[in-house]
Amino acid sequence: MTTIPPDFFLFAVTLICVALFHRHTLKVALAGLVTVTLYKVGFTGFPEGQGWGGFFSHLAHEWVTLINLLCLLMGFAILSRHFEKTRLPIVLPKFLPEDWKGCFILLLIVFVLSAFLDNIAAAMIGGAMAHSLFREKVHIGFLVAITAAANAGGAGSVVGDTTTTMMWIKGINPLQVIHAYVAAIIALLVFGIPAAKQQQNYSPILKDTHQDIDVDWMRVGIVAAILIVVICTNVIVNFKFAEMSNSFPFLGIAVWLVILFSAGIRRPDWEALPEAFKGSIFLLSLVIIASMMPVDQLPVPSPLSVFGLGFVSALFDNIPLTALTLKQGGYDWGVLAYAVGFGGSMIWFGSSAGVALSNMYPEARSVVNWIKHGWYVIVAYVVGFAVLLMSLGWHPN
Repeated sequence: MTTIPPDFFLFAVTLICVALFHRHTLKVALAGLVTVTLYKVGFTGFPEGQGWGGFFSHLAHEWVTLINLLCLLMGFAILSRHFEKTRLPIVLPKFLPEDWKGCFILLLIVFVLSAFLDNIAAAMIGGAMAHSLFREKVHIGFLVAITAAANAGGAGSVVGDTTTTMMWIKGINPLQVIHAYVAAIIALLVFGIPAAKQQQNYSPILKDTHQDIDVDWMRVGIVAAILIVVICTNVIVNFKFAEMSNSFPFLGIAVWLVILFSAGIRRPDWEALPEAFKGSIFLLSLVIIASMMPVDQLPVPSPLSVFGLGFVSALFDNIPLTALTLKQGGYDWGVLAYAVGFGGSMIWFGSSAGVALSNMYPEARSVVNWIKHGWYVIVAYVVGFAVLLMSLGWHPN
């Protein structure tokens, strides 16, 4: 009989406490990090070594991922405030249908943006648009849908999600990932339509806007500059300097260089940073704990095992999961990209996009409410996965 390592038990207790005490998620995550670290230091050690030396060597191995996540989460919090103050979200209702289809188009915009940007940026922009379009009354189910749209949109793009970018860096052809969109598009339809109708019934799109709205084009330029830098840095670094991408947090630093250089043109909302920092530390704590778990071998690659990884990614951070699958090999990378990318949408802390959006909308930090009002995302994951396998099959590479 196989026994569960104490490491996993401590991690499971941490996740359960996060779900139960959603008003104290940061304290719970930090307590879990300290507990797991002390256990690893005192009893099991790390692949990099024993004791505190092994722990700090482990952090040195993970520091690029951690700094990139920290910079992106906080930088995109500033980006979302810039975008909201452009007043473009107030102009948008003129071009959207008045019924639920307008809400669905908003999700479609997030989906498309995520294919070219990081899913965190797409989710934050979607959250900013929703804040203005729905008079600050955004249903929790629609927040789940925004997160899911961002994750689905990035699933088939090597610049749309950290996990697919990791695959690209390891030499996987972008064409071996793109068929994830077969499942992602089906999933968008499955969860997007009920979420749009749910939001329309809760708070319809704001239509009674003033005729003349002065768009702040300088802020539009700043937002565009940040997004262009994100895309260019991601493509150039990972395509031309793939080996260097694991040695320095180019993406996160590039975002902050644009923010700081543009601060003299339009003042960023620095007031958004404290809350964004708390949310970032929460996610980083879970990422560090997940990276310390003794997962030496995953199940043999198969459609069923990958289907299960989608549910695991909602609890166990998908970055170390993807690293393990790349080491193991033998996967259909498009199927895997959909599973670990979209699967994290099922719980709010299952993806960086969900954590980023919960920084804007703290009421989303409830696992019970997330699943209760966004249940259709779970259905969408299953349906999308089934359609992908039935239409294209399983082709490991």
